[in-house]
Amino acid sequence: MNPNNIKIGILGGGQLGRMIIQETINYDLSIDVLDPNSECSSAKICNNFTKGDFNKYEDVLSFGKDLDIVTIEIEHVNTEALYELQRRGVKVYPQPNVIELIKDKGTQKEFYQKNNIPTAPFEFIDKDKLEHKSFPVVAKTRKGGYDGKGVKIINDLKDLKSDFFKNDFFIEEQIDFVKELSVIVARNESGEVKTYDTVEQEFNHEANLVEFLFSPANISESVNEKCQEIAKKIITSLEMVGLLAVELFLTKEGDVLVNEVAPRPHNSGHHTIEVCETSQFEQHMRSILNWPLGNTNQSSVGLMVNLLGEKNNKGPVSYQGLEQLIKKKNIFVHLYGKKETKPFRKMGHATIISKDLNTAREKANWVKETLKVVSNG
Repeated sequence: MNPNNIKIGILGGGQLGRMIIQETINYDLSIDVLDPNSECSSAKICNNFTKGDFNKYEDVLSFGKDLDIVTIEIEHVNTEALYELQRRGVKVYPQPNVIELIKDKGTQKEFYQKNNIPTAPFEFIDKDKLEHKSFPVVAKTRKGGYDGKGVKIINDLKDLKSDFFKNDFFIEEQIDFVKELSVIVARNESGEVKTYDTVEQEFNHEANLVEFLFSPANISESVNEKCQEIAKKIITSLEMVGLLAVELFLTKEGDVLVNEVAPRPHNSGHHTIEVCETSQFEQHMRSILNWPLGNTNQSSVGLMVNLLGEKNNKGPVSYQGLEQLIKKKNIFVHLYGKKETKPFRKMGHATIISKDLNTAREKANWVKETLKVVSNG
């Protein structure tokens, strides 16, 4: 095996691509990146950077035609070009049909229903018929949503006047959940499947973004097993090769319902870099190369804090309090190399390892109060 002879391309050059590359460097793999922003997070550390649009057929086809494997760090890509690359003998993981299914959240819901995977009841409905529904309900755009964008809770008729409904959407029952959970699962071409421990996500509700992530989740073993089995069933039913993040709701009754999935490394797996034997980013690489999947055992309690741009700041970025974080033991900072900060933009994360979650949470609150992502402009 000569890893350096394998040419891998990533569609998207954000922080997920950057962290994939950081892991592949250890194996001397050659990584090309396609992204419209020449100053994206991955541009400085990939082997070859191509400025282009991963939503344009010709850009994706031109980028991938001389590569051995094409993968993604964002699902909103041109799948027609990926089908053509596949026809030409390029391996595309995750497969184009999987990406196509997952990037349409309505099709995702139909897949769950067809395969008896538990999820919130849903309905495709015209806007003019919504006024006859019982509120509240949750409306979701079928395509293009991410980080809380593309989701709207309808509480009364006034909410129906929003521009949100210009896009294709569906509605689902609002779930009275007690926890938001996530499982990262990987599958290689040989059919080997491995999961990570179920994690718990705590959201910043103003930004609708994950603020803290706790691993392992504070749940019973039976709930953990349900989550793991659901994740395995989804990736196996899809026959997907790659890494899949499965986000779930835990109800008061102890039921577990799938919210949505992402066919790539995910924010809910960043802690694995420090607390697991194999990080999610190395596991992604192993899965698309059809290498044996790595051990996912967790060596300690882990808590991740997303480092978000301050609410009223926009411009060239500055990290206030970074030196204080670096002085502390068992706090690991990851900055994503983004030049500009914006309100609530993900600029980095910090992982805290500890013997128990209470201590980790205290440190996480201290991190949040100490490090401020602001503009120096």
